[in-house]
Amino acid sequence: MALPLTLSDFDFALPRELIAQHPAAERSAARLLDGRFDPPHDRRVRDLPDLLHAGDLLVVNDTAVIKARLFGVKASGGAVEALVERIEDGNVVVAQLRASKSPRPGSRIRFADGFDAEVLDRTGSDASLFRLRFPSEPLALLDRFGHVPLPPYIDRADEAADSDRYQTVFAERPGAVAAPTAALHFDAALLAALAARGIERTAVTLHVGAGTFQPVRSVRIAEHVMHSERFEVGAAAAGETDLFITPGFEFRVVDLLLTNFHLPKSTLLMLVSAFAGHPRIRSLYAHAIEERYRFFSYGDAMLLARDALVA
Repeated sequence: MALPLTLSDFDFALPRELIAQHPAAERSAARLLDGRFDPPHDRRVRDLPDLLHAGDLLVVNDTAVIKARLFGVKASGGAVEALVERIEDGNVVVAQLRASKSPRPGSRIRFADGFDAEVLDRTGSDASLFRLRFPSEPLALLDRFGHVPLPPYIDRADEAADSDRYQTVFAERPGAVAAPTAALHFDAALLAALAARGIERTAVTLHVGAGTFQPVRSVRIAEHVMHSERFEVGAAAAGETDLFITPGFEFRVVDLLLTNFHLPKSTLLMLVSAFAGHPRIRSLYAHAIEERYRFFSYGDAMLLARDALVA
């Protein structure tokens, strides 16, 4: 009987230069590691229409990334960096705050020298988040004064081009603070080619949270507490999910998964390992590193088949 998987089973060494700092010049020109076969095939994302069949259903995430990062100062003059996680009623937002000293309830933060926000209280399972009240509609203020929330492994400030490239071409519903990164590879030409092939498309909404970048720290992965994210499937179903998918999970609907390469020890790496099989993912990642694929949000993509369907 195989021993339960632990955190070290999802670790790997990645040369830092393989972490993509900018997107490919053309969205669909990114490389695609076709992991449906053994050995895998090296392709381009624009090959996708030839890899699918008429009548296949492509499910995309239509969430839109908001300009969730704000820079400000406390009344004392101390610097504050905020990452808005979600927007609540009454112009209230829930945010991560980075400051030399945590601001107290009742204090005010001046953001981007453009508006003041009141600190209400702390929230979250470990009280690591803050509730702030903005003076007017938060999305409008973020759009005017906020910055694109690039992931922490992109070692540069956001640029004007990121407003477009860190957003999918079918983004419609604002709310994410991180992009559904595999979808960044789709462009108008690719969508047209898929439609011409007879491939259907539908959308769900999952507002990706900043917790997607957090590594699992529990040695026993079953002890990890999953961050929650808001989702909507269809007109009537809405809520939050903290489903933690690890090897052993039974997939019932999805046959193929287009995904980017994920961080070591991350919940996303565990998800793809559950989908395609843990040994298979380790082999594919080793191939990707050897072949100098670009990793993470602005990196290349991988096409996976559900474990039982690998050729």
